[in-house]
Amino acid sequence: MSHTHIADDDNRTLPEFSLMQQIKRRFFAMRNGMLADQMRRNGLDYRVNFGLNIPQIKEIATDTLSSGLTSAEQLELANALWENINTRESRLLAPMLFPADIMSDELALKWLSEAQTTEISDHLCHSLLRKLPFASEVAKTLIHTANATDMQRYSALRLLLNLVAIGKESPLPLKDIATESLSCHMTRPVARQLLDEIEFISGSHDI
Repeated sequence: MSHTHIADDDNRTLPEFSLMQQIKRRFFAMRNGMLADQMRRNGLDYRVNFGLNIPQIKEIATDTLSSGLTSAEQLELANALWENINTRESRLLAPMLFPADIMSDELALKWLSEAQTTEISDHLCHSLLRKLPFASEVAKTLIHTANATDMQRYSALRLLLNLVAIGKESPLPLKDIATESLSCHMTRPVARQLLDEIEFISGSHDI
């Protein structure tokens, strides 16, 4: 009887996991509680934080994209990950998977507005938004929104700084925006970097 029981177990069909479930299982397998605790002590207090580092998340993105997903599947998965607002790794992975060639300016503005930490904003801008042809307009729309939060202004400035770094935006017209942002603790570091770029370019013109 025991032999028959083992045979039955071996012949069972294993459950098929959805793409989202597969990714969540990898998050769990790679979890690093010490790193999550360190981030929490440094102010990055997510409701769910598996403590994965960025190379690990990029590895998951690469594996997922190389698995033969269609653009529609990429889009669905990226949106589902982004809507999982409580999980750090989901929000960091989403922009690595979203097909940049089909993102609209309305959705780009929505995502930029919804980034809830500087870490998520930094990687959203670097992984996805800086690639968009309308990225500058999206950033300026957000930063000129009357009721924009400090976090949203940070995100807008971070995207503009990304565009300056890759030569898609001149820093000189951004001087007033950067100067105004020096008074806020959250936006000050990015504003200072923009002003440093302006000072460098202005100085090089005098030589």
